[in-house]
Amino acid sequence: MASVTKVTTYDSVNAIREDLANVIYDISPVDTPFMSNIGRDSASNTYFEWQTDALASASTTNAAIEGADAGNADFDPTVRVANYTQISTKVISVSGTADSTNNAGMRTVMAYQTAKKAKELKRDMEAILTSNQAGDAGSGTSTARKTAGLPTWLITNSQANGATVSAMSGASGNGYPDTAWTSLSTATDVAFTETMLKTAIQQVWVQGGEPKVLMVNAYNKTVASGFAGLADQRINYTRAEPLKIIATADIYLGDFGEVSIVPNRFQPGNFAFVLDPEYASVSYLRPFRTFDIAKTGDSDKKEMVVEYGLRIKSEKAHAVVANLIAS
Repeated sequence: MASVTKVTTYDSVNAIREDLANVIYDISPVDTPFMSNIGRDSASNTYFEWQTDALASASTTNAAIEGADAGNADFDPTVRVANYTQISTKVISVSGTADSTNNAGMRTVMAYQTAKKAKELKRDMEAILTSNQAGDAGSGTSTARKTAGLPTWLITNSQANGATVSAMSGASGNGYPDTAWTSLSTATDVAFTETMLKTAIQQVWVQGGEPKVLMVNAYNKTVASGFAGLADQRINYTRAEPLKIIATADIYLGDFGEVSIVPNRFQPGNFAFVLDPEYASVSYLRPFRTFDIAKTGDSDKKEMVVEYGLRIKSEKAHAVVANLIAS
């Protein structure tokens, strides 16, 4: 008579029911501080334009003789600048079987993947808008059209630290940034200092801007946390509970007011941006859209599309410190 094996511990593979939590954990960051701080408007063409202007410098010699003729007025033309829109996409493809099975942590695979791709597309946009990318008209089916990123616009108020500043396509500041920053090198990069920040803030203020945001990567956020101009890092406690320790502050208080220090996970680490958010926006030719792709087999496909460009309403309202140590 064959012997029968008895199970004495609770590890029988045939009896144990699967224990799979009905939650999918994902800590991937989805915050987009640049897009969240600036404005949003629309574009009506792939090459969209706007004008900028500035007042004449204040004069201390503006004194006229009584009864003198008015003379002729000088006309200073506006500056006409532009940018290109860029198309960014995500494709979702789910088999009929996958979308019919009982999946943990999601209503349907298609719904879950659609929500996931929307977050990924938003992250892509943040990285593109803050990247050192020159504007590009594209060429038919071989080269995609690209929008000029934030660093390439910041020419007037720039601290290059050995790098070469970007350039506009036209003379006298007209056109779009068709050249990105160059000579950004770890062999010549420099540490971010409070003096650099003060200079950038002052440059914006002198031009007429109201600097409100310092945007940096994670490493330079820790550097900025050591600046002397940070707001008071103490809190008065009157309750009978343990005191909280605050290791940093998010407000820099300088000669020209308060500037919020905002870390950005997706921007280039070798740039620090001082921004007046009122003078920047994302211009949408086509807002986020999701549409079905023709069915060619036992799967459903969708494509998520957005077409957008960066509008820097006045590049003098912002400043940049370049070629910084990034980590």
